[in-house]
Amino acid sequence: MKLTTVDTGFFKLDGGAMFGVVPKSIWNKINPADDRNLCTWAMRCLLVETGNRLCLIDTGLGNKQDEKFFGHYEPHGGDLLSTLKQKNISIDDITDVFLTHLHFDHCGGAVQRTGDGKLLPQFPNATYYSHRKHWETATRPNAREKASFLKENILPLQESEKLVLLDKEKEVLPGLSFLTVSGHTDSMMLPLIDYNGTKVLYMADLVPAAGHIPIPYVMAYDMHPLQTMNEKEQILARAADENWVLFFEHDPKIEACTLQRTDKGVRMKEAIRIADL
Repeated sequence: MKLTTVDTGFFKLDGGAMFGVVPKSIWNKINPADDRNLCTWAMRCLLVETGNRLCLIDTGLGNKQDEKFFGHYEPHGGDLLSTLKQKNISIDDITDVFLTHLHFDHCGGAVQRTGDGKLLPQFPNATYYSHRKHWETATRPNAREKASFLKENILPLQESEKLVLLDKEKEVLPGLSFLTVSGHTDSMMLPLIDYNGTKVLYMADLVPAAGHIPIPYVMAYDMHPLQTMNEKEQILARAADENWVLFFEHDPKIEACTLQRTDKGVRMKEAIRIADL
């Protein structure tokens, strides 16, 4: 197996929304805000080469939205296709795309808009994976999440007949299984990778950045914040006890880390890079 980090650029989100009830005087030291109260976040994906499969976990924001949409988020610093090209990876090489959930900053790059306006899967040879229950939520969204589930990111996958809906925690590809959590959004999947004897957990939006490791540091975007806290407590405890590596999708600087137990709870032990594992 081989793991490769895929940086798809950065975007900006409101700092208060990203840290919920945590005061700005605290979170601003971790992720400083600009004069609009926006913090910069990564959109970091992961490429898993296992057997004869090349699986991309999440796809970033994509590039098919209009200027008004992008004006809210100020994407900058690269994109998915450019990064893959730099790594000598063609869109035809990707055999599987694992979508942790269907919020636009995680799945926007899964679908492309062609020159004649058609919406097609970005990776023509890939099978796409989503959670069955989450798919139902995304295609019939509640009023609070509706703005995060964009039809143009989702429905073309179903129409392509390349979509596989998962409903049980199991091994999807050799060495790649997942955990299911529902505090952030219903049935978000966290890929759990057995990498040369080390467990690597892709955190998606359960713990979007290292600064969110403390249990009360929960995003205002979460549908069920108390459930998020409970899920974090259980998973972080297990990760610390079993020496897992956490992979952060949104931390602007820290790619991954190990954990340790302290008198304040589970905390980051050491920041690491996947390439160094």
